[in-house]
Amino acid sequence: MTDGPLLVLRGIHKRFPGVHALKGVDLDVRRGEVHALVGENGAGKSTLMQILAGVHRPDAGTIAFDGRENVVFPDEHAAQESGIALVFQERSLFGPMSVAENVFAARQPVGRWRRIDRRELESRTRALLDEVGVAVHPDAPVEELSSAQQQLVEIAKGLSLRPKLLIFDEPTAALSPAETEQLFAVIRRLRSQGVGMIYISHRLTEIFTLCDRITVLKDGAGQGTFATADLRPAELVHRMVGRDVELHQRRTDAPPADGRVRLEVSDLNDPPGRRPRLQNIAFSVRAGEIVGFAGLVGAGRTELAMTLFGARRAASGRVRIDGQPVRIDSPADAIAAGIGYLSEDRKEGGLFLEMSLAENMAAVVTARPGSWRYRESDHRRVAEERIRDLRIVCRGPAEPAQNLSGGNQQKVVLAKGLAARPRVFIVDEPTRGVDVGAKAEIHQLLFELARSGAAVAVISSDLPEVLAVSDRILVMREGRIAGELAATQATEKSIMKFASMG
Repeated sequence: MTDGPLLVLRGIHKRFPGVHALKGVDLDVRRGEVHALVGENGAGKSTLMQILAGVHRPDAGTIAFDGRENVVFPDEHAAQESGIALVFQERSLFGPMSVAENVFAARQPVGRWRRIDRRELESRTRALLDEVGVAVHPDAPVEELSSAQQQLVEIAKGLSLRPKLLIFDEPTAALSPAETEQLFAVIRRLRSQGVGMIYISHRLTEIFTLCDRITVLKDGAGQGTFATADLRPAELVHRMVGRDVELHQRRTDAPPADGRVRLEVSDLNDPPGRRPRLQNIAFSVRAGEIVGFAGLVGAGRTELAMTLFGARRAASGRVRIDGQPVRIDSPADAIAAGIGYLSEDRKEGGLFLEMSLAENMAAVVTARPGSWRYRESDHRRVAEERIRDLRIVCRGPAEPAQNLSGGNQQKVVLAKGLAARPRVFIVDEPTRGVDVGAKAEIHQLLFELARSGAAVAVISSDLPEVLAVSDRILVMREGRIAGELAATQATEKSIMKFASMG
């Protein structure tokens, strides 16, 4: 790592209606440095990075970049031209367009007569995809890719700019451990080449593994910059959230030994030709039990969840709730049967962004029979309770969901699922993009839900999370259940053995 600041921010302020998002923040990044930016959801991290990327302009403060003083980025194009690229947490890809068209959007190589050189476009894209380790064709429509594949395409898009400063905002939230290691190798190579990087993540293990220095934000204000080697994880968390948080909490109470089988799935199969194709899926979850689902990207975990929730049709299979067979042809059928579902993609499948928090949390409840008795005052009361319990940073139940930070939106999705008081609750990546304090609170809510008698299924790419919350772990591989492990005996290594070898 070479000395000398690549980026210097001084006294950055930013206000939005009713919110003072940044309050005089300072930050400097050196060439060839991986610099962590950490803080709770709503602390101002994404706003600060969007100022650097030209999405927003600061209300006060100065920016110096690459030897130039008082730099102003009027738009994203100007920031990119200066050598700054942002890999967004919320993907900025266009679904109907191909991978190559997304990676080089508005920058496609051209040949004679200014026509797009398709061969060169595909060649450059393929090289970038190989660099980040994603096996998709450059001509594939982005909307056909998994969330993890889309995230890797987003990273390839950032690399295509060959930036001097590369900003990662929760880059591994949708990635498997193997894909994460591939990304880390790319980051280390960039660091050796003198590229400066800002790394935003709520996964503290990644911060302490990868980053040279750490800057902490809290409530829009800087709390200091520290050498990573000088901090302990517990101390960092306390600086972020202002209180002590148990970093590795596990479920301490065992599920009832005589809990009835609440969810039973048997002989679930997809029609031929689907990828991934669910095959011979059979499992059960008892009342009071939390079963974790692990596996590599593309193993079929999300497809299984969507099938059980009626958002995806299987060719065959039987589902029983409390011993009674149920037919689920739509999400409405699933909700009526007592199944709740938290989608892995909060923007596409979890929230009505323009609606208020109260309206979002009531959406599932009003879909149930007898919901005509559910009054607006009840909506507001439930929303206020969930806002308090989950520490959702907002101005109140009437605020539109689109105004919240990504992590706080994730809490609203969870609250929405809990509002229906489901007998079976399926949660897909429940803590993606949330801070360590919120993660602990969400885990406690899952424990409480199980204690109330619900059957809980947790899908997560975060293996420490699967190990922490589960009573049993089912590992999926290529659309099948490849193995089952008791959580007390499972390790990350044993899970990955089933996930990769069957």
